[in-house]
Amino acid sequence: MNASTPTDTAATGRRLAPEAFAERAKEIEAEVGRVIVGQHDLVRQTLTGLLANSHVLLEGVPGLGKTMLVRTIADVIDCTFNRIQFTPDLMPADITGTNILVEEGGSRVFRFQPGPIFANLVLADEINRATPKTQSSLLEAMQEHQVTVARNRYPLEPPFFVLATQNPLEMEGTYPLPEAQLDRFLFKVMVPFPSEADLITIMDRTTGAESATARKVATAGEIVEMQRLARAVPIAPHITAYAVSVLAATHPDQPQAPELVREYVRYGASPRGAQALVSAGKIFALLDGRFNVSVDDIRAAALPSLRHRIILNFEGEAEGITTEAAIRTILDSVAPPAVE
Repeated sequence: MNASTPTDTAATGRRLAPEAFAERAKEIEAEVGRVIVGQHDLVRQTLTGLLANSHVLLEGVPGLGKTMLVRTIADVIDCTFNRIQFTPDLMPADITGTNILVEEGGSRVFRFQPGPIFANLVLADEINRATPKTQSSLLEAMQEHQVTVARNRYPLEPPFFVLATQNPLEMEGTYPLPEAQLDRFLFKVMVPFPSEADLITIMDRTTGAESATARKVATAGEIVEMQRLARAVPIAPHITAYAVSVLAATHPDQPQAPELVREYVRYGASPRGAQALVSAGKIFALLDGRFNVSVDDIRAAALPSLRHRIILNFEGEAEGITTEAAIRTILDSVAPPAVE
């Protein structure tokens, strides 16, 4: 596809030029910023997950605005939003929905009652508090964008975006997400504590008479078209090769793995990690007004794309090694391939 040729939007009947991608994304970020103070990287990476047609896992202590973030994005994009509060007694049917018996024309028939998963944006709040059986009910929805109930399949309307949160402090009574489910998330984003200047702004906005609101600047159909446009961004073979080299270096049995990975990593990232690097790199390029992916785009996507896909061994955990440290070491040791 030519980078300057507009593309058709089947959902809206409109045409979105690639040049408008960055402008529309900046409008979304600006409106979200009217409610969410600071946290530019958090907003950018969350929006990247949405535009990549994937999902994002947020980890941070309570009170940092994780729930407010996804609510605000839903308001700005003008799409449906549901929140699911995960608890130990939550059942899979509470998420996906179930068949109920109803009276119809003098007879009783089963009708499917959709659950809260049927929304464009879904907040899975404190996802690690639910049992593995309930957590796994999200797997099909996140990967296949559909729900199967009683042998019937029900598609989820695009765009479909799951933003899950977990609290790293309270681990008692929680169920850590299995690797298979962690791998479904494009990014794992660590939510930082705000600076003192941002805290002052937060106090002014939340304790005053007026509350900040965001206006709608995009539709669900426009987000779907931005997702299609992001997939169409060309990427040079040597950039793809660099992303694959970074992924391979996360595996301790690969020749390009640095010493720290060989010593402290048990398993490296799956191929979905390379897909995340390339998909996020394409979006970072578009957000920067470019139509070609650079090595810096891949490097910028490395931490959020790989930190939840690397499993440390016992020695690594005992020594206090973090997956972030392993990724930074890999980025320092893997040289970009030469352009032929």
